[in-house]
Amino acid sequence: MKYDDASWHYGTDDFGELPEINGFTHTGTFVAWAMLNGLAGQLHTEEWSEEIDKLRARQLTPAEFFRNNCDGKFTDEDLNDVGNNFAVSFFEESYFGLYAEAADPNDEFENIYEIPSNWETYDKVAAEIDNAFKHWKKENL
Repeated sequence: MKYDDASWHYGTDDFGELPEINGFTHTGTFVAWAMLNGLAGQLHTEEWSEEIDKLRARQLTPAEFFRNNCDGKFTDEDLNDVGNNFAVSFFEESYFGLYAEAADPNDEFENIYEIPSNWETYDKVAAEIDNAFKHWKKENL
């Protein structure tokens, strides 16, 4: 199952002339959160654990991790069972609104593609994903 693909965003009118990496930012933030919170799929834990270590050390941004290690495609192979169950419920239904609100609370950017891929953005959004995940776990695990 494919949840998102960065290439779906490049050609949109909202994307404009932004650098391609901006198409990786919003989903990369969620994927990085999942990797750093024990929800990584076997592919990542066995094949690319050193890349998760680089992510944890903040040696690359969430968008860079998503581009480099997922080829910009967020699929069910990226997550373990708990991660996929959460993604089906949360990523599909609520994530994009939460991302926009948390990453750009003062409406500084015209759209989500302009939000920078950096650890400041990640920290804002991750705190909200943490809350959503805690709530989801109470109801589903």
